[in-house]
Amino acid sequence: LPTLKAADTPVGAWLRGLLARAHLNTAVVALAAKMARTVWALLRHGDTYKAAALAA
Repeated sequence: LPTLKAADTPVGAWLRGLLARAHLNTAVVALAAKMARTVWALLRHGDTYKAAALAA
């Protein structure tokens, strides 16, 4: 969690925003749920994960 929230990625930004308004334990569960939904969608559609390109 510390490494992810420090990362300059869309998920890192989402996590920092969530931590600013919610308890740490709530953020951990929300992150786990977000990751589970992502994995489920990838498995369901038979796709591979493609990280979004960051605008420079």
